[in-house]
Formats: sequence, C-alpha cells, structure tokens
Amino acid sequence: MNTLQLRNSFLLFLTAVIWGVAFVAQSVGMDYVGPYTFTCVRSFIGGLFLIPCIALLNRLNPVSPGGGIKPSDTKTRGQLWIGGVCCGVMLCFASCFQQIGIMYTSVGKAGFITAFYIIIVPLLGLFFKRRCGLFVWIGVVLAIIGLYFLCITESLTIQFGDFLIFICAILFSIHILIIDYFTLRVDGVKMSCIQFFVCGLLCAVPMLLFEAPNLTQLFAAWKPILYAGIMSSGVAYTLQIVGQKGMNPTVASLILSLEAVVSVLAGFVILNQQLTIRETVGCAFMFCAIVLAQLPQKNVKNAGAAPA
Repeated sequence: MNTLQLRNSFLLFLTAVIWGVAFVAQSVGMDYVGPYTFTCVRSFIGGLFLIPCIALLNRLNPVSPGGGIKPSDTKTRGQLWIGGVCCGVMLCFASCFQQIGIMYTSVGKAGFITAFYIIIVPLLGLFFKRRCGLFVWIGVVLAIIGLYFLCITESLTIQFGDFLIFICAILFSIHILIIDYFTLRVDGVKMSCIQFFVCGLLCAVPMLLFEAPNLTQLFAAWKPILYAGIMSSGVAYTLQIVGQKGMNPTVASLILSLEAVVSVLAGFVILNQQLTIRETVGCAFMFCAIVLAQLPQKNVKNAGAAPA
C-alpha cells in the first residue's frame, strides 16, 4: 500500500468514526428538540458548510477559459439541480425516519440496522439488471438472521424504533442509487450542497407545524446539532469524496461500513448503552453480512456505493 492509499484509507476510517459518533449526537439532540427540527437545522448547517468548500474547490480546479455557457454546461446544470432535488427529497424522508427511530432504540442498534443498506442496494440493483453474486446472497441470509436477533424480541415482536430504522435503511438505499446515477454526470459536492438545502426546506414544514421550536431549545442542543451538521454532513462527506479518489470502491465501502461498529462503541462509552447478548449476536451476524456483501467477485456487476 503506497502513501496515497494509506492516507486515503485513514480519511475513510475517520469518516466512519465521525458517522458512527453522529448516532450519539442524534440521540442526545432529541433531549432538547424534536426530530424534524434537528434534521432541518443540521441540514442547513451542512449545506452552508459546503459552500466555502465548493468555492475552494473551484479555485483549486478553475473552469477552463473561454467564457459563456455552452449547451452542454446548461444541460449539466439542469441535471445538477434535478439530482440535488431528488437526493434532497429522499434524504429528508430517510433522515426523518432515522431521527424518529433513534428516539425509540439504542444508537448501536440504529447503526447496524441503518448499515443494512449495504445489503439492500445490490438487491435493488436487480431491477436495473445488475446481478448479485453468491457472497451477496449469503450476506442477505446472514443479515436476516442478524436482524432477527437484533430487532425481534423473545415474544416475536419488532420494536417500533427498530422498524422505523429499517424503513430508513430502505430509503437510504434508494438515496444511494440516485446518487450513483447522478454523480457520474454532475459535481458530487455541489449536488450534496443542494440536497442539504432541499432536505432542510422540506423538514421545515413539519417542524413549524408540529414542533414550533424556539431559540432556547436550539441553543441547548447546539453541540449535537453542530456536530451532526458540520462534522457528519459537511466534514465527513468531504473526507469521503477525497478519500475515495484512487481507492478500490470495495475497500472504501468496507472501511466506511465500520460506522456501525463505531456507533455501538460510541453508545457504550458516551451514553452507557449496553447491548444484550442476543443483540450482540445480531450485530455479529450483521457485520459478517456487511463484509461479505462488499467482497469482490468475478464477472458480477454489483451496485455498490457508500453512504452520503
């Protein structure tokens, strides 16, 4: 492994750590504000943070001289806005389901159930004629076993929070496929900036209708909101973009999937949330499924992507 790959691997690992700890920030934030308020404010903060990042990237990679807007540029801008809006809408629904679900489950369980998107994405890829390899199907079986131990109680009922997080994982899977389509055509950082503002605007509607937040609540929750907005949305996404350059996508996905493990450790260290033996077994099955789903296979075109 050369120096560049080592550096990028560290950046991706740092991204996974930031995302894993973000589950704690999301949980703590619920002590002060409602889920729609938290998601709305963190989204706007994430979008605002990316604006200077975009300006810096534009200075480092200036547009070639010539002036004027070419037809192809106009088409690209249109795709950028369409992609940003589509991603923002899906991010809004996925984030809201996740944020509400975290109110009713532990951060460790939320992290592993959310990571189920790594299994769902290649399965959804079947609708786009992307075949799944043997490892993915084995991963599906292991993930189902893991979800059973992780979410289903001894009375064969699923907890409300776990169900919401599972819906969130499905929505994030669709979100990833949308990103996978548009990032081949537009600037990923600019599209992410747009999606954050779209998500914030959409979340503002239920926030004003159902929660009516005030400045006192927001100031009380400033730490988790700033962490989720700046670190999780802004910094981590930028690190992911930089870290994935020149890296094998499979290796990158494996490193990023460590966010599920970090969420368990963060919940234990910071919030003193402990998993039962049954839930720990479920996490172990889920982690094996996540790893298997990302292993390279010959002659199989997988739909793979990392969280955004």
